[in-house]
Amino acid sequence: MKLGLHIADFTWPGGPQTLAKDLARVTEAAEDLGFARVSVMDHVFQISMLGPPEHEMLEAYTTLGYLAARTSRVELLAWVTAVSYRKPGMLAKLVTTLDVLSGGRAWLGIGAAWNDQEARGLGLPFPPTAERFERLEETLRICLQMWSDDEGPFEGTHYRLERTLNSPQALQRPHPPILIGGGGERKTLRLVAQYAQACNLFPGPELARKLDVLRGHCADVGRDYDEIEKTVMMPLDPGTEGERVDALLAQLRGVADLGVAHVHGFVPEVASSRRLELLGEKVVAEIAGW
Repeated sequence: MKLGLHIADFTWPGGPQTLAKDLARVTEAAEDLGFARVSVMDHVFQISMLGPPEHEMLEAYTTLGYLAARTSRVELLAWVTAVSYRKPGMLAKLVTTLDVLSGGRAWLGIGAAWNDQEARGLGLPFPPTAERFERLEETLRICLQMWSDDEGPFEGTHYRLERTLNSPQALQRPHPPILIGGGGERKTLRLVAQYAQACNLFPGPELARKLDVLRGHCADVGRDYDEIEKTVMMPLDPGTEGERVDALLAQLRGVADLGVAHVHGFVPEVASSRRLELLGEKVVAEIAGW
């Protein structure tokens, strides 16, 4: 099992004036401590679970480009890209650029989007749920076509591309890995089985059942269930002095026993506490052999 760091809060003690320096420091520390991935949210307002919308929020792909220049090993992704905020051809180009400039460390994390408040606030497209899922599948097909040798046109219900040229191509072959976020059993997990290299779920009593649903979708489409990396998103909090390490390890063991290979999470006060360092010292090495 591996850990990943999700940076979801940019309201840090030094404010915007030191944010670039602090963000580089945190990300470089995560890499040095053995974290496998670093992600940022694809939001433009802070989400209600973490703070008021007025809190600082950086644009995802600009931020990932900056982090690519400050790191050399961690994989980088938006966890997860809101499908309706960017046209698919441009999204494929963004992820490809990140992959090339990072030396082959980019993932496409993507989902159907959910924050209508921010979309309305900045005038971003936010069609109804059914249409967003249709656009999600077309976006996946377009990205895969652009990462292939086929530069011909694409004709879908929502998108029409005359020439899917993508030069330079991504360094990772056959393409940057795709992670689809969400646990919807009828649509999302079917898309995972058909298109993705990883799913993202949440720990809890429904996790085992959702993995069984994913296994069923894999059987339906002729996909090897074991090819798909199972990930979960959860808080990673060892406590201010490590007092919660044992409880956290027990929780990680529980999801590992279900076949989860990567746990990705938000670390409270990551810019101003020892929590990240404690995770590196007491958790990363411990779970590596699970």
